[in-house]
Amino acid sequence: MIDANETDEIRRPLGLSLLAGLYLFFFLVSASTFGNPFPFLGHIHEAGAAQALVFADSLACLYLFLGIMKRQLLTWYLLLGYNLFEILNTIINLNYISRTELEKVLGARVSEETLLINNVAAALAILLLSQYIYRHKNYFSNREKYLF
Repeated sequence: MIDANETDEIRRPLGLSLLAGLYLFFFLVSASTFGNPFPFLGHIHEAGAAQALVFADSLACLYLFLGIMKRQLLTWYLLLGYNLFEILNTIINLNYISRTELEKVLGARVSEETLLINNVAAALAILLLSQYIYRHKNYFSNREKYLF
């Protein structure tokens, strides 16, 4: 006899698997930036503060990945909140971090137009991803409060 959880795993929609893979990728990218300066809410943080922010972001991405894999309904809300926060953080950083401050931290010249285009494109991609997540709430059928 097949367990109900096994049939859910068999029938996992492709979009949900791809979404899980994307957030696993976000986790890996976030974890790989450990030790580098971290732009957050209009300031470029370095040293211990940057490491703490990267650690928190990595944990959030890992939780989102696991929640997607478990199809947890709470994760649906957290995904939308996390994506909205990422868009707001991008907008705030673009407005409050000057190009000269960024060049000083990076040690290289930065084109303001390229910086603007790349950040707006990333924010737009996250917005489109959020629209997909919003429309597919039915994929998140696990109503348990905890992942484990």
